[in-house]
Amino acid sequence: MGIILQDKRNAQSIDISLENNMIIVRCSFDILKSSWMDEFLNTHSQDMLFLPKSVLVFSNSSLLEIKEAFIYSLCEYYTKDLETDKDFYFRSVLRYIKYPIKIELNEQEEAEIISVRLQARSSSEVQIKLDRPNRWVTSYLKSQLGMYIEQEGLMNLFLNLPDNKAKARLERALNKRHILHYRVQYSYDAYFMQNLYSEYGQFEYEDHTDDEIDEMMHYYTVLECPVGSSQDALRKSYKKLVKVYHPDRVHCENADRVNHYTQKFQLLQEAYTALRIVS
Repeated sequence: MGIILQDKRNAQSIDISLENNMIIVRCSFDILKSSWMDEFLNTHSQDMLFLPKSVLVFSNSSLLEIKEAFIYSLCEYYTKDLETDKDFYFRSVLRYIKYPIKIELNEQEEAEIISVRLQARSSSEVQIKLDRPNRWVTSYLKSQLGMYIEQEGLMNLFLNLPDNKAKARLERALNKRHILHYRVQYSYDAYFMQNLYSEYGQFEYEDHTDDEIDEMMHYYTVLECPVGSSQDALRKSYKKLVKVYHPDRVHCENADRVNHYTQKFQLLQEAYTALRIVS
C-alpha cells in the first residue's frame, strides 16, 4: 500500500488508497457526478468494467494525459479545504498512473430504479430506450454493445445484430442489472421476441408476461446458450456447467466460495428445469 487519503469532513467524503497495483477511490455518488469525474469516465467508456456499487477503469496508454488531469483534480478536491500541499498527494498518486482505477461508492442508500424498454423492428434491428437520461447505464450498454450501435440519442440506442453471436452479446449485456447506484429493470414484449428470434417459432411468446419473458432470457444466459437453443444444446451446456459448479468441487475451500458454487448450481438447475418446460 502506498498512501491512504481520507476526507471525513462531510457527506462529500472521499477516500483514496494505492494498493494491489491499483488506485482505489471511495466516494459519494455526488462526487461521482462531478464534472471532472464525469469527463474522465466519459472518455474511458470503452475501458470500463461495471461492478455492483463500483466501476473499474482500465489503463489506456492513449489517454494518459486525460488520466493525469483527472488525478490532479482528484488530489485538488481532497486538499481544497485543508492546509496541505496537493502537489505531494499528486506526485504520490501519479506514480500509479499506468495502473487501473477502481471507483467505489460509499453510500448505503437504496439503488435507484431505471426502466429500459427493448423493441425489435426486425430479426436484426433493436432499439433500447431508457425512461429518462442516464449516462451510467448508457455508458455500460455502449461498453458492451458498441460495435453493434448504428445510432444513438440521449435516451436511445439503435443496434444492428446481424447474427446469433451479436444477439448472444446483447443477452449477456442485459443480464447485468446493477450499474453503480442504479438497478436496471428491462422489459420486453411478445413482438420483441417474435421479431428478434423469428427463427425460433416453437415458443408462444404472447402467452407470457413481460416478467416471464425477462426471466426466460436470464435463464438462457445462465445456461450460456442463445435464446431459442434446442433441447440438446441446453442439455449439453447444463451437464457441462453443473460439473464445473458442483459444490463438491470446492468442499475444502472457504465458506464464501462454497456458497457461491451452491447458489450457481441451484440456479443452473432452476434454469434448465424452466426452459425444458417452456420449450
